[in-house]
Amino acid sequence: LDGLERRNTGSSIGEKVTVRKANVKEANRVTIAPTEQNIQIRGGGRALKRSLLGRPATKGDLITPTGLQGDIFSQIFGGMFQEMSPSSSFGLGELRFMVTSVDPDEVVLITKNTKVNVSSQAAEVEGAAAPAITYEDIGGLDKEIQRVREMVELPLRHPELFDQLGIEPPKGVLLHGPPGTGKTLTAKAVANESDAHFQSIAGPEIMSKFYGESEKKLRNIFEEAKKNAPSIIFIDELDAIASKREEVTGDVEKRVVSQLLSLLDGLESRGKIIVIAATNRVDAVDPALRRPGRFDREIEIGVPDRDGRKEIMQIHTRGMPLAEDVDLDELADNTYGYVGADLASLAREAAMNALREILPEINLEENRIPSETLEKLKVTRDDFRKARQQVEPSAMREVLVSVPDTHWKDVGGLEETKQQLIESVEWPLKKPDAFERVGIEAPHGILLYGPPGTGKTLLAKAVATESDANFISIKGPELLSKWVGESEKAVRETFKKARQAAPTIIFFDEIDAMVPKRGRRDAGSQVGERVISQLLTEIDGLEKLENVIVIGATNRPDLVDPALLRPGRFDRVMMVPSPDEEARHEIFKIHTRRTPISEDIDLKDLAKRTEGYSGADIAAVCKEAAMLALREDIKTDEVKKEHFEEALDSVGPSITKDIIDTYREFGKKYGKEIGEEAKQEMKAYY
Repeated sequence: LDGLERRNTGSSIGEKVTVRKANVKEANRVTIAPTEQNIQIRGGGRALKRSLLGRPATKGDLITPTGLQGDIFSQIFGGMFQEMSPSSSFGLGELRFMVTSVDPDEVVLITKNTKVNVSSQAAEVEGAAAPAITYEDIGGLDKEIQRVREMVELPLRHPELFDQLGIEPPKGVLLHGPPGTGKTLTAKAVANESDAHFQSIAGPEIMSKFYGESEKKLRNIFEEAKKNAPSIIFIDELDAIASKREEVTGDVEKRVVSQLLSLLDGLESRGKIIVIAATNRVDAVDPALRRPGRFDREIEIGVPDRDGRKEIMQIHTRGMPLAEDVDLDELADNTYGYVGADLASLAREAAMNALREILPEINLEENRIPSETLEKLKVTRDDFRKARQQVEPSAMREVLVSVPDTHWKDVGGLEETKQQLIESVEWPLKKPDAFERVGIEAPHGILLYGPPGTGKTLLAKAVATESDANFISIKGPELLSKWVGESEKAVRETFKKARQAAPTIIFFDEIDAMVPKRGRRDAGSQVGERVISQLLTEIDGLEKLENVIVIGATNRPDLVDPALLRPGRFDRVMMVPSPDEEARHEIFKIHTRRTPISEDIDLKDLAKRTEGYSGADIAAVCKEAAMLALREDIKTDEVKKEHFEEALDSVGPSITKDIIDTYREFGKKYGKEIGEEAKQEMKAYY
């Protein structure tokens, strides 16, 4: 049974029901009324009848006519869709009606001979304070909903169980997690399904500038709930009214917290009142509220996994006319880090993209849209692809650098380094079962080192794109702060967000600025030492790093703290060498593929003559040659050989033999096989 059927039959999930054959008669007349104010159906019962044919009904039933939706299209066209076919349902917020009268007054069947009337007045639904959300409207939270139901429905429906056990029933549930994951939705569904009186408090609404008013509002809400018990009180944005008292400055906030504490667990019994609260800043809530007896259980509503995302997409597309090429499994695979609200927005945006396609065919002056035009409305795979570019995952919004559009073909040479990255990053994320099969753990971290301009950052971007992973880019100095504890907090928050939106690649550029060798005496090094300790804990601490890979890049590997370089932290230490002749030829091809060059330019010859040039140097040569051609003639459409000759004179090589030797020395110590000298150096830090 779905939520509406459970409501109509007065049953709940898990309850035993008796089913018998009904004596159904053909309806002569059925009157229905919308459950919301200001809903007008043009065409009246005639417009709805087609979607109600074959439906049984009794007085007091709630029904949802197939194909009539209070959706985004009605908002745009102002009720233009007066007669809609079932195929035009878009699943973006359904309308509900109550059966107010039937003739004859018993169980009836709506047929083509039935007269259907629509009342202009909204029907008063019993328990209307509780929102019309059912468990079917929530995807990917089965375990969490089960835990909330244990805490809420059992005490309200069967308090005798707790009397028999001789214990107090649970009094409160605190739902916490990132924004948009479904905390408020879960509370609404539980309230609706438990048939309890429902009162909702939005945190900021309680606060008042007048002395004692805020506390009085709280007391009145609890009094009202007590009169109408069994009741559920839902406090949204709990952190707004119950922040830590030692951190708030105003007296009002402190008094509100104290009043809430006494109401939740004071001298007077609270009776059959359950309090559900939601917050996305659980650490900001006063600790006194978080003890048993007030909020007995804290339930994290996290970022959905792959199966959860598929369930959510099925809910938001259940009334949507999808084209055959739409694959919800593929959508679930490609929406890492998306929460429920993001996926709802994705479905809405995809539908809007489909609508924009047929807008030119719609005459906005007409009241009716031809059914042939409506039939053309299909949401395609391409609509979802465009929607993904417009809707970014909110779990990553503060730290996300949009996944770079860099592929392996954009990286010239470096074949061995590419292969190592594929094995260390792509394989663990795309084929984790292979690692389980041979009983090994995937690498936690990779350090890329080498001369400036050799392509370390480019490699990190390419591996993120090819692995279909979320990508967090951190510049070393960005995390450092003069305030004690702020730098470590920034590291913690970065890893927390990465875990929530896994699989994720965290890329630390210029990592030497963030994790310099410990043991120096200057004041600035103390911040660095605390950051190193925090980073070590995050990468290789008690909390396992699942589907999160850390990549660091530096051109001064000798400055990086040795404790980071042991296996289990940065398992792979890879040198990104200066390009050889073949690699330089590839890089020249990449940087000239969009440049119109004359036929007499021999890229192989240029590659032979650019010994010691890094990838960045070669890119600079190509840009300089193009600029020289423009300076000569702004209308030119060709870059000539002499322009490249002149560019080579002005852009010199940045890599010398001494620089290469320095990196090779480091490679001997910390390369694939860590040498004895490096092991001895590391022991000093343990």
